[in-house]
Amino acid sequence: MLPRLDLDPQSATPLYRQLHEQIRSAILAGGMADGDRIPPTRELAQSIGLNRATITAAFDVLESEGLIRREVGRGSFVIGAVTQETPSTISFSASRPSEIMFPLDEFRVTCREVIDSDDAAQILQLGPASGYGPLRRHLLNEARKRGTAGEDDDILVTSGCQQAFDLIQRVLAARGETVLIEDPVYPGLRNAFLRGGARVIGMPVGREGVEVDALGALLEKEKPRLMVLTPNFQNPTGSTLPVESRRTILTLARRAGVIVVENDLYGELRYHGAEVPTMKRLDESGETILLGSFSKIAFPGLRVGWAIGPKHIIARLTEAKEASDLHSDQLSQAVVLRFAESGRLSAHRGKMLTAGALRLKAALVACGTELPSGSTFTKPEGGMNVWVELPRPLDASELATRAERENVSFLPGRYFAVTRPQVHGLRLSFAGLTPENIRHGLSILGLIFRTEQQRAQRRQSGEPAPALV
Repeated sequence: MLPRLDLDPQSATPLYRQLHEQIRSAILAGGMADGDRIPPTRELAQSIGLNRATITAAFDVLESEGLIRREVGRGSFVIGAVTQETPSTISFSASRPSEIMFPLDEFRVTCREVIDSDDAAQILQLGPASGYGPLRRHLLNEARKRGTAGEDDDILVTSGCQQAFDLIQRVLAARGETVLIEDPVYPGLRNAFLRGGARVIGMPVGREGVEVDALGALLEKEKPRLMVLTPNFQNPTGSTLPVESRRTILTLARRAGVIVVENDLYGELRYHGAEVPTMKRLDESGETILLGSFSKIAFPGLRVGWAIGPKHIIARLTEAKEASDLHSDQLSQAVVLRFAESGRLSAHRGKMLTAGALRLKAALVACGTELPSGSTFTKPEGGMNVWVELPRPLDASELATRAERENVSFLPGRYFAVTRPQVHGLRLSFAGLTPENIRHGLSILGLIFRTEQQRAQRRQSGEPAPALV
């Protein structure tokens, strides 16, 4: 059951973070069991005196950690039995960089340089909702050098890509408009639009991203307002859209009058292979909105992301952001800017790419040797995730519970489902693990999966299962 909540409005820790930590602690300590229902945001808001937005923000973090799942019309449920971790747990659950890769010494130097600078007092003042001016100029200049921003574009700095999803929903899909999103998809994206009352339709995702052949019919039938895509190393599948598919999708979107939102959160994490131009760069109309973030390449906790798009849309997003949080955290943004301008970000990215390549290789080799016959898996050239489809009748949710008992965790496909159930799919997030742990964890998963496959085959053939002794 939900623990007694003791929130301090005077604390320097934001209320949503206090709420998140207390619920998280209860789940990890076993005080809330797998399957326990958490009161709806409206009910919880009334009982503890918080607004629903604060509670929703806490739930977003809990869901991103794999501790709860939200089901439209039913509420939120604990799934801690799948993802609770002990110190010896090998977790494929969290799509985030490894903490052992954080360049903490360089980060401390960067913070000191910012705090000791002549601009420190101004940085600690209230800043514009659009973001810290020097960082905005830096990001926009870099985007123009790459061809991903034009003269008619502007930029808004956001609290990660998640805030960008929320702002886009409130500005462009607040009246029940239809939004096409990938299926399967990162649940934070899906839920940002569902919470706002949008009509969400899934676009099937295959080995090379959204299935373009099915998209034309969807556009004709559903008449969407928005289309949200992650063309590079999509979460959860790791798939990447080929350049010709990107061009085709842009053509279809323009004919249908659909706004394209390109989430390029993982684009900087290409370990090998040729870079594919962003859809924003390919879009000659200039109407695509491009989202980016430092969360996957540097420090997730700093929450610095951005949206680049037509000035008239960015102006509306900025207005919505101002109504939400009034001004930006300029200190985090100034630190990130200094980290980039000093050359430390580029050096860190180089190390991330080297480490990521080793982790990806370990994951793909182990998938090839350990997964049961009939399994398929994506083979990305970057990113943080590999998507596995187990052979029928294996159920990934049931197997996740068994894997947790062996101190290995992953997220089953139902967590990412939009329209299709994703019963047999699962996501393996490899970036936070060492190659050794990846290989060991997949050897355990492979044994579990193969054993269950053999049991299923015996059941189908009528052969009695061997006695347990």
